[in-house]
Amino acid sequence: MAQILLREPLPPTAVHLCVDMQNIFAPGAPWATPWMERVAPVVTALAERFAARTVFTRFITPERPQDLPGAWQRYYCKWQEMTRARIDPELLDLLPSLKRLVPPAAVVDKTRYSAFAASGLSGHLTRRRADTVIVTGSETDVCVLATVLGAVDRGLRVVIVTDAICSSSDEGHDALLTVYRGRFSEQIETATAEVILSQWQS
Repeated sequence: MAQILLREPLPPTAVHLCVDMQNIFAPGAPWATPWMERVAPVVTALAERFAARTVFTRFITPERPQDLPGAWQRYYCKWQEMTRARIDPELLDLLPSLKRLVPPAAVVDKTRYSAFAASGLSGHLTRRRADTVIVTGSETDVCVLATVLGAVDRGLRVVIVTDAICSSSDEGHDALLTVYRGRFSEQIETATAEVILSQWQS
């Protein structure tokens, strides 16, 4: 299959935005994402090459279900063992291969699916004058989806690294790649890590 090339060069202000590559989603964890083990080396290679340009997000659960509004309370009543009152805090940390890159890589914590919701990400990108995000992480059809749409709404150039995102649902992953490449083809680009590594200058 031919490589999908980028429309234009990646600027030096681009940021590698890595979504929720945490122990809680690793194999054997409560919210395991089966493909994470497969994509982790690809994500790590990108993050190692561009550590100073990488921002990791962490999905942080509430202390108690009542700490979040509305339907989130029902969600965490179902998943009470995942609240911070009960969970092993190490599960919320980044995968070890990524944690060691902080610093110079940055970390932004969030309590919602989108990395732009209730977090400091927008301000962080503004301070860096970043107009492009290169997105990797978990999950293709949940937190990556919400984050990508948040970036699109902000007018950022969005590049999704197709072999560096993963989901717990093969159907959801495949469907969202089709949507990203079809309905959002004017606002979202997709490329493999090989293309990114060859076209983004370190």
